Amino acid sequence: MPTLLQVENLTRHFGEKVLFENISFSINQYQKVALIAGNGAGKTSLLNIINGIEPSDGGTVSLFNQASMAYLKQEPDLNENNTVFDEVYTTSNDVLKTIHDYEEALESPDKNLLSGAMERMDAINGWDYESRIGQILSRLSLSAMHLPVSSLSGGQKKRLALAKVLITEPDFLILDEPTNHLDIDMIEWLEEYLTRNQVTLLMVTHDRYFLNNVCDEILEMENSQLFRHKGNYEYFLEKSQERKGNETQETEKARNIMRTEQEWMRRMPKARTTKSKARIDSFYELKEKAANKTSERSMTLGMEGARMGKKILEVHDVSFSWGDLPILNHFGYIFKRREKIGIIGKNGSGKSTFLDLVTSGIRPQKGTIETGGTIKFGHYRQQGISFDGQTRVIDVVKSIADVIQLSNGDKVTAAHFLNYFMFPYPMHHQFVYKLSGGEKRRLYLVTVLMQNPNFLILDEPTNDLDILTLNILEEYLVTFQGCVLVVTHDRFFLDKIVDHLFVFEGNAVIRDFPGNYSQYKDWADQRKRQAALDRSGAIKEAAPSSAVTKTKKQGLSYKEKLDFGTLENDILKLEQEKQDLETALGLGALDQQELTEKSQRYSVVLEEIEIKTERWMELSEKNLF
Repeated sequence: MPTLLQVENLTRHFGEKVLFENISFSINQYQKVALIAGNGAGKTSLLNIINGIEPSDGGTVSLFNQASMAYLKQEPDLNENNTVFDEVYTTSNDVLKTIHDYEEALESPDKNLLSGAMERMDAINGWDYESRIGQILSRLSLSAMHLPVSSLSGGQKKRLALAKVLITEPDFLILDEPTNHLDIDMIEWLEEYLTRNQVTLLMVTHDRYFLNNVCDEILEMENSQLFRHKGNYEYFLEKSQERKGNETQETEKARNIMRTEQEWMRRMPKARTTKSKARIDSFYELKEKAANKTSERSMTLGMEGARMGKKILEVHDVSFSWGDLPILNHFGYIFKRREKIGIIGKNGSGKSTFLDLVTSGIRPQKGTIETGGTIKFGHYRQQGISFDGQTRVIDVVKSIADVIQLSNGDKVTAAHFLNYFMFPYPMHHQFVYKLSGGEKRRLYLVTVLMQNPNFLILDEPTNDLDILTLNILEEYLVTFQGCVLVVTHDRFFLDKIVDHLFVFEGNAVIRDFPGNYSQYKDWADQRKRQAALDRSGAIKEAAPSSAVTKTKKQGLSYKEKLDFGTLENDILKLEQEKQDLETALGLGALDQQELTEKSQRYSVVLEEIEIKTERWMELSEKNLF
């Protein structure tokens, strides 16, 4: 395959710190390459240099064959004055411009304008392209196209930026932490999308299943140097361990961590996308297996943890909703000692709300939540970082404690604890403002863990942490003697840590599943296959014999094409109305009559969205032929 990118003798300094020096590598067409390095090692700087955003201190970057390039930045640049629709379609791409004109013509009363737009769509075969765009936007939950970009959350903006780079279908795709702010369904879809499509890829991610499933080469940046590993994440672990085995004693901890990671990879099911690699015969068999789960490894460092009494945390018949959007409905659970529970579900299904309820950040509307007198929460929040940038790293932790008690009775200094969590002694007197985003998150994690909690509440703890830090955190949690309740989209993390899952399925339905994520995925896939078989059998029984042999599906007729576009527009308007209603209902400012009217309208809108979406999916499938 021809070479698309050539990097030669590239060097970048950050003040006195050398990020990388004289590194060279090339990427060929259709290669899928990941860049792995610790927080603060210069990964984002390297991507920025390749994209011409940041200067280098030496070396060259060459892009060949007139390859088009699209870059998903860790903090995306979007025009806040645009609507989502305008942001998606503002481009120099002629096909996207034609689709933009067609979408606008749908809203125009001038039928001649629509007729001309449809003719241009026919000329460029824009219908297939438009269908793919619709699928990408739908998969990334970007349906409210007329919302201003300025009104979106940080996660929605990241998904919008991801949609933009995927829609342009570039020759060379560069992604910086693409799985952040995606739920698990979105991540698995993105895995399949990148694996299925012939695209050249360079990405930074700490999602280890994603690395293993997508990449065929890994670049490891360490100590200002670059090491190439031809293979996926599992192969990288093997070769990285061999290399570290030949280095000095200073890397002993890293070698031990990588060795346990490699052993874990060998024990776990192999790379999965949408295919199930194992079958679970029944829910109850799995429950029995989960009950026999034991810890398999020991830790180097264990915190003492506050004493835990008999009563831990009891949730009794709790209900909660935001306006007319239900989150919990008569939910109950009694937590037991040393339980480690993972929480998964689509974005917006109420996972973070549940954590706030548990920790008394908000009160339930019905039912009670009782916390044992000995329970001390350690709550790691998504938006919890609030350090003074002019404070030194060592002073951040010393403000909490100078000495930390370990579970074996030993004591360690704050400096030693920092060193264990990958803050070497030379960094202790560095100002916080000089830390990278990942290093600040790691420091925040240290401040939570060192406060001697016996019940850890972790909301997306894996975002922006490097793989070595993730391993340290996992090793810590495996032998943690308290309870853990964690919201995360990191499937690898869930498989290593949790005993069972709370699966937020939407509409206040919460499934308590006994097992880790891979076991749940196998069970859910089997359930879907069985449901599909049942539907297929029912259709065959109901269909008359003359309907069994049908002619091959044809493409959309003119009227269906018109309906197809109109449906998309209708769904977008309904989604916008749905969001407006949710906002109004959640403010608590409506009188009784308004509340009744808006609640009734909300139910109607939900039903209309479901009906129109089913029709759109039917036409979308037919449009593929």
